[in-house]
Amino acid sequence: MENEKFNQKAENVFSSKVKAGKRRTYFFDIRQTKGSDYFLTLTESTKRFNGDGYERHKLFLYKEDINRFVEGLEEAVRYFKEELMPDYDFDEYTKRQEEWEARKALEDAENGDGDAKRPPTNEEDIAW
Repeated sequence: MENEKFNQKAENVFSSKVKAGKRRTYFFDIRQTKGSDYFLTLTESTKRFNGDGYERHKLFLYKEDINRFVEGLEEAVRYFKEELMPDYDFDEYTKRQEEWEARKALEDAENGDGDAKRPPTNEEDIAW
């Protein structure tokens, strides 16, 4: 509750969104406090299975923790990629997304439809 009160007093100065499948979206927001300080919020938003809104999880990251957080994240990602799954193609979904976007842009140009939705990225959700 205290974080929500603090959050309402902060102005959004930067925002980035990463779609991750049909149900999940990540938000990276940099906010400025009234005292001209900055902090980063990382939000995971997941659409509820019953279709009744979204579930959100927030992480507040303050300037004094940024370097240690990034170092820890890089270490965990490096271990994940190099030690646990060295043979996995982590670019697979990026390539699939680029192919889908190119195909969808071509279809939209042919059909005159500019309101495309992003494809699912989970293997079980993909039907193309």
